[in-house]
Amino acid sequence: MRRTILFIIVLSSFLTPYTLSSVNVALPSIGREFNVDTIVLNWFATAFLLSTAVFLVPFGRIADIVGRKRVYVVGLSVFAAASLLSGLAPSPTWLIVARFVQGLGGAMVFATGIAILTIVYPIEERGKVLGINIASVYAGLSVGPLLGGVLTQYLGWRSVFLFTVPFGFIIALMAWLWLRGEWVGARGESFDFIGSILYAVMLIVLLLGFSELTIYYLLLGIILFIFFVFWELRVNHPLIDVRIFSRSLTFSLSNLASLLNYTSTYSSTFLLSLYLQFIYGMSPQDAGLILLSRPVVQSVFSPFAGWLSDRVEPRVLASIGMGLIAVGLYLLSFIGLDTSIFYIISALVLIGFGFALFSSPNTNAIMSSIEKKFYGVASATLATMRVVGQTLSMAVVMLISGIYLGRELLTPATYILFINTMGSSFKVFVIICLIGLIASLFRGKIR
Repeated sequence: MRRTILFIIVLSSFLTPYTLSSVNVALPSIGREFNVDTIVLNWFATAFLLSTAVFLVPFGRIADIVGRKRVYVVGLSVFAAASLLSGLAPSPTWLIVARFVQGLGGAMVFATGIAILTIVYPIEERGKVLGINIASVYAGLSVGPLLGGVLTQYLGWRSVFLFTVPFGFIIALMAWLWLRGEWVGARGESFDFIGSILYAVMLIVLLLGFSELTIYYLLLGIILFIFFVFWELRVNHPLIDVRIFSRSLTFSLSNLASLLNYTSTYSSTFLLSLYLQFIYGMSPQDAGLILLSRPVVQSVFSPFAGWLSDRVEPRVLASIGMGLIAVGLYLLSFIGLDTSIFYIISALVLIGFGFALFSSPNTNAIMSSIEKKFYGVASATLATMRVVGQTLSMAVVMLISGIYLGRELLTPATYILFINTMGSSFKVFVIICLIGLIASLFRGKIR
């Protein structure tokens, strides 16, 4: 039974990141067909992430109340249906909306998968199983650039989305038929609708504020955050029991480290995909092969890091991983018009190894630092940190692109401006990563 559950969760953990990474490689082709600038290209990626970030915690709570299997299956179905709509998009607006719906389905999957695994496996096997699941995530990230590049080059960018449709529905059917349980952790409790609305609006306003450095949005977001915390402390069945952050320093700082880690790393694939295809003139397939180097290393070493985190304090492993990531990002900040491919691959391999050392131990630390009844919300919170971090990562690039490129299309005349965008972005990401390293070091012990 446990192996069946692991098999199904691993399949979905592969599918969603595959879609993310394959779309990044297809973005230049999408941009050419729709004739849009870098900022609109950014929104094709960001719409998915923003939607996922907004809906993750609410669906994690709903899953605790109505059953995690039910939410998981519906999420896979919505994800597959939205993939179909994305592949048929006749306009940029259609594609952005479809990607937003796809993110909603992804939120339902992300909010439940890790929670189910954490419940069905005992604590002594948890690090190993989470490592296997994270390896599947990185396998999806690995295959995405390569397969997405091949599909884009020979069948067009729409095939990248259409390819995922049958697999999404098949995995949903397998989960419905084979998963024997709902794993309800809060049956009979009420759902916090007001808290959910406050949470969603707060998150959207804050992300808009960060992406555009608009002081009004930032102030409004902070005010909404204060209202949200105040409301959650008063309601009987809150969306998020904010007290778990004060009760466990490990839980709080591990989530912060995860947020900053993804903020500093996610958009590197987006930037390098544009760099390799526009400035180097590579095909989508060849660019995908280069970008494959980082997630392959992550996928290979993640199970080992997960196994090791059952024996070595996760804080130590994760902090070493973040240090390696910072070095790799620093190397990427010096990319120019004629940087060698070997240099780029070396930096990506270093980041991939650092990410493997960070992710599995950090997940183990989070899920081992709280009570069982909070697994659903903890799983959703961890996934939210990842997706909010990814969204903020793209927001940083959007902001810096606006400073250097504005609404200019990427042409040979603007390539040097794009290089400046990359260099500044990676330097900012190094600083963010180092702040995350400090949070990781001071998180405390779990054993």
